[in-house]
Amino acid sequence: MNTNESNVKENIVSKTNIPITIISGFLGSGKTTLLNHILTNQKGIKTAVLVNEFGEIGIDNELIIKTEEEMIELSNGCICCSINGELVEAIEKLINVNKKLDYIIIETTGLADPLPVAMTLLGSELRDQTRLDSIITLIDAENFNDVALESSIGRSQVIYSDILLLNKCDLVTDKSIEETITKLNELKNDVRILKSVKGNIPLNLLLSVGLFETDQINHKESSHDHSNKHKHEHKHEHEHEHEHIHSEEDNKIEDFLSISFQTKEPFSLRKFQYFLDNQLKSNVFRAKGILWFSESERRHVFHLAGKRISIDDSEWGEERNNQLVLIGKELDKEKILSQLNLCIDK
Repeated sequence: MNTNESNVKENIVSKTNIPITIISGFLGSGKTTLLNHILTNQKGIKTAVLVNEFGEIGIDNELIIKTEEEMIELSNGCICCSINGELVEAIEKLINVNKKLDYIIIETTGLADPLPVAMTLLGSELRDQTRLDSIITLIDAENFNDVALESSIGRSQVIYSDILLLNKCDLVTDKSIEETITKLNELKNDVRILKSVKGNIPLNLLLSVGLFETDQINHKESSHDHSNKHKHEHKHEHEHEHEHIHSEEDNKIEDFLSISFQTKEPFSLRKFQYFLDNQLKSNVFRAKGILWFSESERRHVFHLAGKRISIDDSEWGEERNNQLVLIGKELDKEKILSQLNLCIDK
């Protein structure tokens, strides 16, 4: 067994936890605008945003319905909390007060290194209740310059990010954008970059919500984001006379393609690990799914953001099957579906 396979086995024994996204970026990069975009467009998902000071995040007034000393309640069921004291204590209090919390977003100050925040989450007792989904760093396309990358914090914000969101792209030329991307690539190889205007980007490219967590969320996200989708099913016969079905949904989201795979047969953990280690290419930007392994009786929730992978488990509450969605650029649909077919335990 290789090290990566061992890690997946270790991850599988954990339970499904509340996902946490860390948003970083220099002052003026658009973090507040992005947060408002997320809070306005999350459908049926109870989200909490943790900020250092309320004054730093101008929550849209029409969202606010009730304000307390440490918490702002929003009209869509979300909440905004101030980090008073230790981060771990703030999150624990947040979870204890809000039992039905679906998602947590931590907005760091513009002059903060996201790594200590991530390490605090990974190294605390919060590991039993939460999981670090991704670190998103906003880059101001208009005011980006070498000074940002010369500072240790600026470099850390780029190096430790899973997703770089190049914001305010409407204010600069295409040539300027390409020059910025080149500089970012020099600092971090194979960096994942999304381009946006006013932080407006499909949420399923940023957060692990809206695909598989509940049928209600799936329905709302599907009707909201993919009104033009088309769907058809293909049945395949293979040796041992087992039958599986995969449905293909190819949805264009700006420059991104979404591919869906489904089978009523279990995966082999070893084969799926081989797919992750050797076949999954860097142009797969996001992946999420519910997985059934022949080696396990548990239901496994799979997430990939950038190069960060997590597999958490829970009890099966429905018929066992495999469901997987991959989002990326220039994806070879037939090849990916073929590789996933080979993961089935035959």
